[in-house]
Amino acid sequence: MDGKLKIKLSIADRVYPLTVELSQEEGLRSASKKIDAMIKQFEENYAVRDKQDVLAMCALQFASQVEQKQVDSSTDSKETLERLKKINDLLFDYLDKK
Repeated sequence: MDGKLKIKLSIADRVYPLTVELSQEEGLRSASKKIDAMIKQFEENYAVRDKQDVLAMCALQFASQVEQKQVDSSTDSKETLERLKKINDLLFDYLDKK
C-alpha cells in the first residue's frame, strides 16, 4: 500500500471513506470543501427540497466550468496556431528575399 492514504471526506452531511494516492489528498479535500460551500450557497439562495437536487446543481456547475475551460483552451489554441502560421509565412517570405 505504498503511497496510499485512507481519508474520510464529508460531502452533504455524509462521510465517504476513500483510499487515495498521497498526491491526491489535498485536491480531494479542497474539492470537498468547495462542494459543501456550493451546497450551502444553493440552499441559501434557492428553495431546495432535496439534497439530490442540490448535488445535481453542483455537478452541473462543476462540469460546466470544466467544459468552458476546454472551449476557451481550444479557442486559444486555434488563435495561437494562426499566429504561428502568420509568423512562419513572414519568415519564409523574408528568407526567400535574401
